[in-house]
Amino acid sequence: MLVLGSFISCLKFIYRGSDSFIMTKDQFLSDTLRFWEDLDNNQKIHLNNSIEKHYFEKGESMKGSSDHCSGIFLIESGQVRAYIISENGKEITLFRMFERDVCIFTASCIMKNITFEVYVEVEKPTEAYLIPTQVYKNLASESLPVQAFMNDLMASNFSDVMWIMEQALFTSFDKRLAMFLLEQINIEGSTDISITHEKIANNMGTAREVVSRMLKYFQNEGLVALARGGIQILDEKRLQNITF
Repeated sequence: MLVLGSFISCLKFIYRGSDSFIMTKDQFLSDTLRFWEDLDNNQKIHLNNSIEKHYFEKGESMKGSSDHCSGIFLIESGQVRAYIISENGKEITLFRMFERDVCIFTASCIMKNITFEVYVEVEKPTEAYLIPTQVYKNLASESLPVQAFMNDLMASNFSDVMWIMEQALFTSFDKRLAMFLLEQINIEGSTDISITHEKIANNMGTAREVVSRMLKYFQNEGLVALARGGIQILDEKRLQNITF
């Protein structure tokens, strides 16, 4: 789930795509919330009744402002990304979320020590269950496993963000771009990627011109073929070699 989307996101996406099946709401909650089996029957019933189903279209924002604290989203299907915006307006993707991931940044008021703005954008039509903030707070006050679940999520997300910072600071741009393109192949399940240079730049926290120059270089080397609004990967193996 990371800036370049990260291979962690890809591995989760591939695994989940392979065993996907239609689940009941209770099955989904049990599969997504590690603390579900630690709740008593009354807590399960209250949580089940409080959860709201939401539908988002591509391009919608699940969260756009720190003063909006809707709650915690459990992704049932689709794809979203969490990102930050620099003072000069550049975006950089922190990680992506897929089926059965839990988005906590839509409940930023729970994380009082988070002082930077995190945005959550829908990249593909998405269905998600929302646990309202107050419902989750009440549950956490009653259950240590719920508190541990949130702490583990925040620690995992922090680790993802640190991975992104390491890549941005210490990894050459050709390697980062190759990793991003390979990630897109895994996500889309195709070597034909529908994405603009501007969108890649937004994901990677750089300028569109930088992306365009490197893609042109990749094209001259026979790695990709560029088209309006899309990229065709011609030599996946050589792209992988760049990342080593």
